[in-house]
Amino acid sequence: MSQRQVLQIFEQYQKARTSFVQNVAELATRPQNIEILQNAGVMSLLRPLLLDIVPTIQQTAALALGRLANYNDDLAEAVVKGDILPQLVYSLAEQNRFYKKAAAFVLRAVAKHSPQLAQSVVDCGALDALVICLEEFDPGVKEAAAWALGYIARHNAELAQAVIDAGAVPLLVLCIQEPELSLKRIAASALSDICKHSPELAQTVVDAGAIAHLAQMILNPDAKLKRQVFSALSQIAKHSVDLAEMVVEAEIFPAVLTCLKDSDEYVKKNVAMLIREIAKHTPELSQLIVNAGGVAAVVDYIGETRGNVRLPGIMMLGYVAAHSENLAMAVIVSKGVVQLAIALSEESEDHIQAAAAWALGQIGRHTPEHAKAVAVANVLPKLLQAYLRADVSEDLQIKAKKALKNILQKCIHLPALEPLLHDAPPNILKHVVGQFSKVLPHDSKARRLFVTSGGLKKIQDIKTEPGSALAEYINTINNCYPEEIVKYYSPGYSEALLERVEQYQPQ
Repeated sequence: MSQRQVLQIFEQYQKARTSFVQNVAELATRPQNIEILQNAGVMSLLRPLLLDIVPTIQQTAALALGRLANYNDDLAEAVVKGDILPQLVYSLAEQNRFYKKAAAFVLRAVAKHSPQLAQSVVDCGALDALVICLEEFDPGVKEAAAWALGYIARHNAELAQAVIDAGAVPLLVLCIQEPELSLKRIAASALSDICKHSPELAQTVVDAGAIAHLAQMILNPDAKLKRQVFSALSQIAKHSVDLAEMVVEAEIFPAVLTCLKDSDEYVKKNVAMLIREIAKHTPELSQLIVNAGGVAAVVDYIGETRGNVRLPGIMMLGYVAAHSENLAMAVIVSKGVVQLAIALSEESEDHIQAAAAWALGQIGRHTPEHAKAVAVANVLPKLLQAYLRADVSEDLQIKAKKALKNILQKCIHLPALEPLLHDAPPNILKHVVGQFSKVLPHDSKARRLFVTSGGLKKIQDIKTEPGSALAEYINTINNCYPEEIVKYYSPGYSEALLERVEQYQPQ
């Protein structure tokens, strides 16, 4: 056999390998092919090609494995069991930038599915290799490595700590300063995934100087970058007063408020989450937000959004109002009650209604003035309805009940309370009647209205246990009226009158 023929055979073999990996990589992009490829034993066929002498075959084999592992946890598990990870980690240090990107993609695809699979990636020594990739000149390699590190860190605090221990954080902070937008995004996302688990992890990111660099990007025109920036800042701010104050000290207000009107829904939501995480800690931080115009901006935001995007804004108002009478009044003055009442009525998801109910309870629980502001927005019947409905979550029922009690215990605006006399169950009715018993002894006009509106008659119809709080309240109310008026509205009085008519003998 001539040398030419031998070379032709080798050439055909190389073409066949190239064609095979390219076709598998292409087939792996479509979900309907995945099971067929898996049943054909494609994993074991791709593994030796990771060691091929032709770089493009190595890279394409890694790409195909990454696409398969990305599809579901069974395939990712197969990559782990096939002993493919150590080879990828070894190659991360040895091969060219194209292979490094493909290898990092496989590691990310395996790590994303579960803490156990992410731990398998860590156990094979991937972290050190990925951190070294963050120092590569090529931004694509940095991006692929940052993405894999973020997917490992997102699962739990132990994995995030492992990423920190490998020295990733200072390099990720350098990555957010690089000119490439996609690298900035992925690095900010990875920092967010590290920060979210605990104050200690967030502090490590802060100590690396991340806040100042993230804060510089809040008005960047790129929506995807802003999503990650606001997510990272909120994951830092949520843990403690100190961390929230450090975020605020980066002078993000009032600039951050303009992003509540961003055209990108995720940007808006992440900004609202950031403001919520800052507001929840202390009255001083909430006051700072109020002073910057933050409450009015969030009220507008609630009016312009729907569903889960609305949720962090609703909760932010509740946190602000919970801190003090003055802050709750700032929410009222900014028309916050109106928007929360609308959200309570029109949202279909129980957890969003529950948040709105909780926020309204936080506003109304301070003073009679606060309670009246909530009551006149027709909130009480809506809360009662949410509490009484059998087809809602237990959380919504609990929050609606608690909000009702909070508001009722302060509310002395009787016209808003009266509808509840007819609909409230005994455990809520007790609080409603209690408020009437506080007001009626001191207000003659209210006493008259209570009779003409049918309130006094309704009170007489209520069955009570002798000596109970409800019975005491009713006695207090009845003592505000002449005995004959009370008798007139008592059950059975009309029959007694008719009997007297029958028995009456004219003179």
